[in-house]
Amino acid sequence: MALELTGVTKTVGARAHIADVTLTLETGTLNVLLGPTLAGKTSLLRLMAGLDVPTEGRIRMNGRDVTGVAVQRRNVAMVYQQFINYPTLTVYENIASPLRVAGAAKAEIDRRVRETAELLRLAPMLERTPLELSGGQQQRTALARALVKDAELVLLDEPLANLDYKLREELRAELPRIFQESGAIFVYATTEPTEALLLGGNTATLHEGRVTQFGPTAEVYRQPVDLVTARTFSDPPLNLLEATKQDGRVRGDGFELPAAGSLAAVPEGDYVLGFRPHHLYLTPPGGQAVPLTATVAVTEITGSESFVHLDFAGRRWVAIAHGIHDLEIDAPTQVWIDPTRLFLFDASGRLAAAPERAAARETA
Repeated sequence: MALELTGVTKTVGARAHIADVTLTLETGTLNVLLGPTLAGKTSLLRLMAGLDVPTEGRIRMNGRDVTGVAVQRRNVAMVYQQFINYPTLTVYENIASPLRVAGAAKAEIDRRVRETAELLRLAPMLERTPLELSGGQQQRTALARALVKDAELVLLDEPLANLDYKLREELRAELPRIFQESGAIFVYATTEPTEALLLGGNTATLHEGRVTQFGPTAEVYRQPVDLVTARTFSDPPLNLLEATKQDGRVRGDGFELPAAGSLAAVPEGDYVLGFRPHHLYLTPPGGQAVPLTATVAVTEITGSESFVHLDFAGRRWVAIAHGIHDLEIDAPTQVWIDPTRLFLFDASGRLAAAPERAAARETA
């Protein structure tokens, strides 16, 4: 039981919105589509739903070819970033509306509405109208209306993007439980790597309409197959630096590192080093970390963390440090990088080495 996309392509004019996507999403799984704006997430969701027809390729649901089958003839539910509820109807009637359209019996409607309301913690609010609800409760109502259909496939297009931080965190914590209890195939589109990590499940990274990698979310994060995937799965952006490995050392403009950890096994040659902002240190982390001198460009203080933007060898880096670090703009400052925390990408952009698994426990 699965949703299968084979060689799916969608072109509009001369432009490919989706290019040669092959994916298998199993029943009962949560699958995240991760990519920046215009990466193709919404286009792919529309193809999965049957709102659009692929130019090439086939789509199968539980073995049945549904390519070109309209959304009305599929057992699909979709929740958008701009969640919509009927403002004059109660929460109960909002949730019940798709069942009434389908002609379900009154007792069946009541049972399914109340079960879904319990799942989404809306039971005390069934007699309220959407205008009497918080933003998070309104979004849960829209999600309940999608889930009550017992759809085989539930598609969510950045459903939390318009909520404030507190409500997003509340719903992010609840969604994995809801997904697990539902048993449908869930596909959740987001631009935020942090959201993908919080949700777990599987992640497909998208870039310019192509799926660059698909697998368990933590695995894609820790072992990106290429530089494009690593950059897609890093926010703030991945820090980069050109380097050459030779004679057991990794050297570049203004730095030299021992080829430690997984770097030791790669052949000599030219590479791009990549490391995440929380692995650029403002204080010595110990181990084999090497000091470098960079220039402070700007510091953003959030309270619990500081985002320090730095210039080094023509590259802009970001360091994330706990606490308040109010550094002087344009001043030189010492930072440290640890060779065991580095990704190495070859000349074609493919992954040559990743941080060791022991290092990954910290948050690779």
